[in-house]
Amino acid sequence: MARLSKPLGFIGVISVLFTLLTAVYLLAGGAWLISLGGSPYYVVTGVLLLVFAWLLWRASPSAFVLYAIVLIGTAIWGLWESGPDFWALVPRSGVLVVFGIWLLVLMSWHLERPRQFGVLSLVVGLLVWGGVLVYAHFNDPQQINGSLAAVRATPALNVDGIEPSEWPAYGRDQQGTRYSPLQQITPDNVHNLEVAWTFRTGDTKGPNDPVEITNEVTPIKIGDLLYLCSPHQILFALDAQTGELKWKFDPKLQADPSFQHVTCRGVSFVDLSASASASDAAAASGTEAAAPASDAASATEAAAPASETTAAATPAAANGACTKRILLPVNDGHLYALDALTGERCAGFGNNGDLDLQHAMPVTTPGMYEPTSPPIVTSKAIVVAGAVEDNFSTREPSGVIRGFDVRTGELLWAFDPGAADPNKIPGPGEHYTWNSPNSWAPAAYDAKLDIVYLPMGVKTPDIWGGDRTPELERYATGLLALHASTGKLAWFYQTVHHDLWDMDQPSQPTLADITDKDGKTVPVVYAPAKTGNLFVLDRRTGELVVPAPEMPVPQGAAPGDHVAPTQPFSQLTFRPSKNLTDADMWGATMYDQLICRVMFHQLRYEGTFTPPSLQGSLIFPGNLGMFEWGGLAIDTDRQIAVANPIALPFVSRLIPRGPGNPIEPQPGAKGSGTEAGIQPQYGVPYGVTLNPFMSPLGLPCKQPAWGYISAVDLKTNQIIWKKRIGTTRDSSPIPVAFRTGMPMLGGPMVTAGGVIFIGATADNYLRAFDVNNGNRLWQARLPAGGQATPMTYAVGGRQFVVIAAGGHGSFGTKLGDYVIAYALPKQ
Repeated sequence: MARLSKPLGFIGVISVLFTLLTAVYLLAGGAWLISLGGSPYYVVTGVLLLVFAWLLWRASPSAFVLYAIVLIGTAIWGLWESGPDFWALVPRSGVLVVFGIWLLVLMSWHLERPRQFGVLSLVVGLLVWGGVLVYAHFNDPQQINGSLAAVRATPALNVDGIEPSEWPAYGRDQQGTRYSPLQQITPDNVHNLEVAWTFRTGDTKGPNDPVEITNEVTPIKIGDLLYLCSPHQILFALDAQTGELKWKFDPKLQADPSFQHVTCRGVSFVDLSASASASDAAAASGTEAAAPASDAASATEAAAPASETTAAATPAAANGACTKRILLPVNDGHLYALDALTGERCAGFGNNGDLDLQHAMPVTTPGMYEPTSPPIVTSKAIVVAGAVEDNFSTREPSGVIRGFDVRTGELLWAFDPGAADPNKIPGPGEHYTWNSPNSWAPAAYDAKLDIVYLPMGVKTPDIWGGDRTPELERYATGLLALHASTGKLAWFYQTVHHDLWDMDQPSQPTLADITDKDGKTVPVVYAPAKTGNLFVLDRRTGELVVPAPEMPVPQGAAPGDHVAPTQPFSQLTFRPSKNLTDADMWGATMYDQLICRVMFHQLRYEGTFTPPSLQGSLIFPGNLGMFEWGGLAIDTDRQIAVANPIALPFVSRLIPRGPGNPIEPQPGAKGSGTEAGIQPQYGVPYGVTLNPFMSPLGLPCKQPAWGYISAVDLKTNQIIWKKRIGTTRDSSPIPVAFRTGMPMLGGPMVTAGGVIFIGATADNYLRAFDVNNGNRLWQARLPAGGQATPMTYAVGGRQFVVIAAGGHGSFGTKLGDYVIAYALPKQ
């Protein structure tokens, strides 16, 4: 038998030892995996590597033929399991290919005839893998590469009284479209964008802040001023052209590590002079009218000089001041009304500009009720909802939704989703219902219908529902439509029945008028769900426009609970097309991929809506959801929606009560300061742990992609294109930008110029994409995480794009205090 011409030496011995260790690992782990019902590949490969190690030790060139067989067999197995998916194939190939190249170098040094059959076999095996990976790189099976007609529609200008240059509400309009008619920035020139100005808020994480401190603000722009809030609800008014500070207001939030959130997604604006005119016109016509979101005249008003006010500031004069107001929600359960020009408190509103949202709450502990999203404003009412701390106990604040007089702050109406009579206002000595379902994400508003659309969550504790009454289930986890002037129910559509997964409706609904296949215009509301479903309803009646049939789901809840037999599944969806298998498990190498496969089989998983369990259940789509608070952006002129769904499984494991896990909290017990990890759920039979499904190396166990950007034709409800978005640059120990497609928090914004802007990803970038085909056009490196939705406006003849780059604590991105504006170079 032919042998190597030289002794193996130290390098050869190391190669044998490495192979033996790998073989033993694969045999042991693979046997464990087979016992759980998993793939036999690892055992087969372990046996072959043992034989290879023996042949290599004996200095037999046949060893390299056998190794080539391992390479080619692994390529066939990888393609059979995952198709030509580059990032799914990498962990299957990485160690074997690198070691194969090592062997090739070793063999060429030791063999008398380097071109003999063993070398050629190994070369063929490596070339097979090279060809497979090159093909997979350019043929991603997860992407959809369609395109829209490369046209730019003539945008409708001044819709609902909004000047094209303005961005006067969280979603630009209260319909939540995140669509601007501006066209100065186009696919042809977006690559020329440069930083126009940078503003530093100075608001950073302090020693008493929780993990969940986040920078999620989308600024609003009215006239010459830009308004934004920082995590501690400090409100800033900036010159929209230069980024210069004009004034700021600090409510002096006393945060605590137990707060589940310290965040501010935005503020609201109201012009009372316009509101009065609208109300008079409405009274004459017998219809309700909303306050226009902006006043063109404000663009010519002189900006106030730079100043700073605090919660103890001198109130604005009652006469003439505070006609234009900024409404600031604060995480300690307050709402401030401030003069938009000076930042002074509006004396005639609430208590010297301060409205106490804790009134008649059953619990008033700061941090348990947190209004994190900007309120809806009509010509009569400010509609306020808020987050309630998840999974702490059965004795928490109510999720009541309230309408306050837009001028005085007087309570006009209440809708308590957990009460027998939701519209009953508590009398003296009474309070709203404990733990009513809450609405924490931004709402939307149709001024013509005078209906506000609220995305609803579930009664907390979220992950066990055995104690829920019919009243507490009635308006949970769905889309609630209320008459904004009265708080009376218009309709409700439930997107998850008996929610055990924290599948809150997480996003601002988006309103649009869509032309159906028969050519009729239908007023619809889009409700993105954590499940990946996009529910499309007639916003007048709540009837489904896109079918969402009820389908059976896995059964078998924890003792004392039950699971709804069916759930609605919209036919317009980004949810997974099939259940996960161990073939979908991932890792940086074959070693941690094997561990993820074992972990997968140890969990309970029967597909979407697998109930939480003591064993531990794999929840996919996970608690984070496929959609989060970023929502959709809709080009209402071309009837195109832009979405950024994510795909990251979670593990939910119930913890029975017992030693160290009492059913009642100890005196002074506080929240965990995060929505992940151990959650106590005091008052029900189980605590729970909630965590992303991660490998021992801290990588997701599900293979990429974990994040996409996509466009949907709303006339046909077809996904036109879908692309991975985001890289590993800021998530891996080595700052290499692999485009795997990353998890996101934040949403897209789209312009009539045909450009999509989005930050959101777990790497620190703002990116621009072509709305027609999803091609990336431009990206800018951010100094911190961009977990916020960008916005755009025009002033001084230039179009600006602005994003808050301050990071997100629990998401793990770099924290900062930046607000950055981009524009084309001055001409």
